[in-house]
Amino acid sequence: MKQGIAVITGADGGMGTEITRAVAEAGYPIIMVCYTITKGEKVRNQIIESTGNKEIEVMQADLSSMQSVSDLADKILQKDQPIALLMNNAGTMETGFHTTVDGMERTVSVNYLAPYLLTRKLLPLMGQGTRVVSMVSCTYAIGSIDFPDFFNRGRKGRFWRIPIYSNTKLALLLFTLELAEQVKAKGIAVNAADPGIVSTPIITMHAWFDPITDLVFRPFIRTPRQGADTAIRLLLDKDNEGKTGTFNLSGHTKQLSDKYINHKQKQELWDESEQRVKQWL
Repeated sequence: MKQGIAVITGADGGMGTEITRAVAEAGYPIIMVCYTITKGEKVRNQIIESTGNKEIEVMQADLSSMQSVSDLADKILQKDQPIALLMNNAGTMETGFHTTVDGMERTVSVNYLAPYLLTRKLLPLMGQGTRVVSMVSCTYAIGSIDFPDFFNRGRKGRFWRIPIYSNTKLALLLFTLELAEQVKAKGIAVNAADPGIVSTPIITMHAWFDPITDLVFRPFIRTPRQGADTAIRLLLDKDNEGKTGTFNLSGHTKQLSDKYINHKQKQELWDESEQRVKQWL
């Protein structure tokens, strides 16, 4: 087995399953972070059967609850095993406004603040050669961050799932870029992966325009394995060793504009996020 464990959130989802399978085939001991134990165990057993890697453990966490995220991190920290790979893959696109136990909009909690807190808490287990990958989205380009609405409601005005989802992906991208700079000297690589448009359960058909959207984008929709490919490469490929602070799509690094590399809210977002999770740090 490889030295160091792999932690994968949303490991029982469409892309999460494919990422977990690839990491298992590469020989890493894995912690699958799943919303429900039963589904996670089912996927775990399938992956063990197909890869022969039995060093796979399922841990349950509700990523909309910062206490649950903190408890998960504490369990991993107690193992005192170095982390080789951290894949922040879990995500949601809520179809309505839902407030979490922490008083925040649920999409923001799951897509952004949960990976922020989990990554921050697990940093003591990371070192030279650790790879951290955040699953972002091309929708970051239409995202915006307004305080305090970003945390409390997702955006100013009424709830609309696509802009709120985009806002969280912009926030996750900015966190990824900032963290990459902060831990670069420790040899920890932090990168962002865009899966493209992927056929997963996150795509729902609740709005009147969804059938039209489906018709337009269907030729471009990728399978979960295709969507997971860029993240898998960032986690495992030797060619990506040492690469950090990058945005990647279709297996290749895409240059970000200075608007994002030096985003005017990058430090403010970090500071605001620290305040939101300080009681768990």
